[in-house]
Amino acid sequence: MPLIRDARRLALYRLVLPFGGALLALFSGTDAVAQPQTLTLSDVLARTISYDPTARAGAARIRAAEANLDQADTRPNPVLGIEMEDFAGSGNYSRFDETSTTLYYEELWERGGKRKARTDIAGAELTLAEKRRTANLLDLAAEAQAAWIEALAAQVAATLAEDRLAAVKQIGREFQRRTDRALDPQFAHERILATLSQAQIDSAQAVLTAQTARATLASYWGGDGNFRLDETEFTRLAMYGELDDDPTDLALLTAARETAAARVRFERANSVQDVSLRAGLRHFSADDDVAVVFGVSIPLGIYDTNRGGIERAQAEQLAAEIEIAAARNRRQREIARLIAAQSAGADEIRQLDAEVFPRLERAVELVRQGFNRGGTAFSLLEVTEIQRALTDAYSRRIELLRRFHLDGMRLDRLRDRHASILSNVEHNQ
Repeated sequence: MPLIRDARRLALYRLVLPFGGALLALFSGTDAVAQPQTLTLSDVLARTISYDPTARAGAARIRAAEANLDQADTRPNPVLGIEMEDFAGSGNYSRFDETSTTLYYEELWERGGKRKARTDIAGAELTLAEKRRTANLLDLAAEAQAAWIEALAAQVAATLAEDRLAAVKQIGREFQRRTDRALDPQFAHERILATLSQAQIDSAQAVLTAQTARATLASYWGGDGNFRLDETEFTRLAMYGELDDDPTDLALLTAARETAAARVRFERANSVQDVSLRAGLRHFSADDDVAVVFGVSIPLGIYDTNRGGIERAQAEQLAAEIEIAAARNRRQREIARLIAAQSAGADEIRQLDAEVFPRLERAVELVRQGFNRGGTAFSLLEVTEIQRALTDAYSRRIELLRRFHLDGMRLDRLRDRHASILSNVEHNQ
């Protein structure tokens, strides 16, 4: 059942209103009306991930990284060429009789492990693309979860505002009867009418806020706000224990570090000079003879030793390692802060349930007894104040639950709680 329609809420409103039976009958009558579809958090996340293009964009980047890995494993193309010498000139070389023609095959011999270094970088970039896709989907899930929490809080607050409006209407009718019997002055009825007008405004605003929050949530899957949310999880004060040591965010940074380390190896391999090997046949036109030719060439590593490339890659690797350490520290601080905030909120909610609501029960019981005696023991101010105190207590509880679950949303993101939902949705696509 919704939070505001639990047993404690119903008991309190029975005490506030001696005519609560009719009000409860009114509420029970609305249950027979066809209700829109009720969505859970899992439903919201599944719809969001299936609709949003984030997953498809991530898959495209993974395919690009896979293609890059295939390309990185290829060898340099060989060269097939032809050279003609002495085919033009002066004297004896003015005719083609002295021409020599060479048909050759040339191949580049990569040294220093360049091919493996390229594949290592491409493989690390593929892992990085996979981790980044998961991180982006988890960020999307966290956004949708936050919107779900806001919509839930607005839905519960709207129910509370509607119930308060119904209660004020009942109080107004009771005071009208008391005024008709001269038990209360006429201004008391005018005061309750003002209270009723304010309750109508509050209810209308709460309903509008709930509709806006549902529309915002539905925008994550391109839907409309014609649904209700399951409030079961909103009322649960669930706190988790230890979090994973290697969540997606840290795994993403680790993949970036491994990519940087692979670039260091690649730049070092690039400092080794490659060897060009050439072999061919040379034809001499003068005497129609043929000879085998062979050649080797290697650049002299005098000026360009790729020192700058190596130092740059090493600096990037160091930065990646520092970022991992900094991220771990930030994560621990964030976890400690969120757990402390959740604990404080849960303690206040328990205190409300254990101390505030029982006292309110006693207070409204006294009000009920006063109404039953039919005297003037209780003024309008006292009646409306106890009703307002009851509403304020529930409003405070809703706000505490909202903050509790927003903190829990952040903890869920830090602990990759919804990773399994992502896998299930991707598998079914």
